Amino acid sequence: MPMTDQDGTAIWRRRTTGQSMLQWFGWLIGAAVFFYCWQQISEATTWFFVFDAPRIAADIWTRATPPKWEYITQLGRPIWDTLNIATLGTLIALCFAVPVAFLAARNTTPSALFVRPIALLIIVATRSINSLIWALLLIAIIGPGVFAGVIAIAIRSIGFCAKLLYEAIEEIDAAQVEAITATGASRWQVMIYGIVPQILPAFAGIAVFRWDINIRESTVLGLVGAGGIGLQLSSSLNVLAWPQVSLILLVILSAVILGEWVSAKVRGAII
Repeated sequence: MPMTDQDGTAIWRRRTTGQSMLQWFGWLIGAAVFFYCWQQISEATTWFFVFDAPRIAADIWTRATPPKWEYITQLGRPIWDTLNIATLGTLIALCFAVPVAFLAARNTTPSALFVRPIALLIIVATRSINSLIWALLLIAIIGPGVFAGVIAIAIRSIGFCAKLLYEAIEEIDAAQVEAITATGASRWQVMIYGIVPQILPAFAGIAVFRWDINIRESTVLGLVGAGGIGLQLSSSLNVLAWPQVSLILLVILSAVILGEWVSAKVRGAII
């Protein structure tokens, strides 16, 4: 922004004095909020345990190594249940997310005034609650077990998949849709031949990406009784069986790496 000094020479500055003062005032407010929050956290923190944390971590590391390798024979079924929770939950979520996405997209919804807000509400409601909370609610309703974990993962995934998919639907090339409509095709034919082929790569990428995320989330659902390897982890933690805990964590890490590798291969094939 041009300004002049006493002899009339133009001086270029990025901001005016008022803008600079406003910026510094914003930084001051931010610093004040930070220090206030830090004070509240400090008052609620027992700093003795924080300072003693390195010693405790070293002690746990000593107790947890080496892992109890013979315990791995009892982890086959739990890790299989975990993978099933992630896979079935993702498939169920996709079955519900696809119609919700078409109802939420501006260019495919039958009613932007009534239907679209309901679809958007479903997307927001399912995305706003963590899968662990869904699992706790479902365990209270249908009881503990793998089924509760599958439904919890499915509900949590509906909003995620539907949101990304309806955004992909809104970004399609309208010219292809208009060309098929001009041939006298019905609404369903336009959707099948004009819209679906354009969003199919995005749909596949979203499905694989969400499955990868669900593998991570399903590993901890057992902590609240929703089945999977998290149940073994919770039991081992309760009895302080640290060698078993370290082995379970290695198995979880292996499952997550496997899911990441599979999803990367599938996304690479799609792209």
